[in-house]
Amino acid sequence: MFEPRRPLKYAGWAAMAGTLLLLSGCGINNIPTYKQQVNAAWSQVLNEYQRRTDLIPNLVATVKGYAAHEASVLEAVTDARAKVTQTRIPADILTNPAAFRQFEKNQATLGGALSRLMVVTENYPNLKADQNFLVLQAQLEGTENRIAVARRDYILAVQQYDTELTTIPGRWYRSMFYGSYQPIQNFTISEQAQQAPQVKF
Repeated sequence: MFEPRRPLKYAGWAAMAGTLLLLSGCGINNIPTYKQQVNAAWSQVLNEYQRRTDLIPNLVATVKGYAAHEASVLEAVTDARAKVTQTRIPADILTNPAAFRQFEKNQATLGGALSRLMVVTENYPNLKADQNFLVLQAQLEGTENRIAVARRDYILAVQQYDTELTTIPGRWYRSMFYGSYQPIQNFTISEQAQQAPQVKF
């Protein structure tokens, strides 16, 4: 016996499949995709900052061998490193303005202390000729460059993600499907960072 409703049933499924296909092509997946890009960029920022933190004990030990009486500069670097390594990074740091600013402040303080240390080393020709110091210096310079690149990539990823959350149609998709997705914190150039001397070798 002929069932007239079956074609309507298939038409309903076809319409739903067509709608899903249309939605997937019009940016409904942009928000989670951009969030993953932000997370990847943030991981790279953390990796580069960790690399810098790992270089510091050897750098301080090498400088101390030639410039032991520069105790205040060496202590500032050591203290700044300790503050960075002892500060717990909360899971919600990217959406927690206070935690993000504290992280940024700690890293800027460490960067400033390292800059002052490198300026002091200019006064010690024997230190500047030490092979171990030259290697550490090159590694630090490379790491500072990688930090700058990682921060730039993170800033661009956050800009793309936050823009998607606040513009149409992303704003609509967020209200319908991604209500838990929040704007992400971004780096700023603090007054301290603007005034910090550049690392010069």
